[in-house]
Amino acid sequence: MVLKIQEGVFSLSKRVLIVDDAAFMRMMIKNILLDGGYEVVGDAENGIQAVEMYNELKPDLVTMDITMPEKDGITALKEIFDHDPDANVIMCSAMGQQALVIEAIQSGAKDFIVKPFRPERVLEAINKVMETNNQGEY
Repeated sequence: MVLKIQEGVFSLSKRVLIVDDAAFMRMMIKNILLDGGYEVVGDAENGIQAVEMYNELKPDLVTMDITMPEKDGITALKEIFDHDPDANVIMCSAMGQQALVIEAIQSGAKDFIVKPFRPERVLEAINKVMETNNQGEY
């Protein structure tokens, strides 16, 4: 979480890492998140980069594509959880990947969003995870 000062107002901006092998999907998610008041701290195009960037950037939340080259999203999810059991990861899947979504949830993902993305569903999933996470901070 980052404290931002803008026009004399303090705001806490949640930091998000976006992981997807398709550049246009990363840009679409980034635009949705920025419009929703989130800070995008990085983006990765495969699971290898995702794990490295997670450990370096320590984001509040990760959106993770399931199917990617080099290292898939479920393998990256498990590696992130090995280092940080409290990580907040939301999986992104295409229609017809129910078995992979179930495996991701069983591996620790907090939620999932289905492509093609609807901005309101993306923000609903992220807001829900962040609100649930914040309840334990007070």
